Amino acid sequence: MKNEIKIRVRDLRKARNITQVQLARTLCVSKQSVSNWENDNILPSIEMLVRIAKYFSVSTDYLLGFDDRKYVEITDLNERQIAHFQQLMDDVAEKNKQ
Repeated sequence: MKNEIKIRVRDLRKARNITQVQLARTLCVSKQSVSNWENDNILPSIEMLVRIAKYFSVSTDYLLGFDDRKYVEITDLNERQIAHFQQLMDDVAEKNKQ
């Protein structure tokens, strides 16, 4: 489990193309905290695990390695925006199949 958090936090951060410093600022922690998570030195607290999951739009189970699903928050979108977003995701999925 500890190793999964290390890998997933690092990979999610890099996918967003943000530094450890930027992630630390967003989560209101020190850069050393992020570095320690990514180097398997410490685990984030339960509260911090929830904050990380919300920031990256993944579940805590995903961060812990129990689930591979990811989600996108669409609560603030209207129906037309959701339909447009769904079409974009379908187009990307189709291109990945080719």
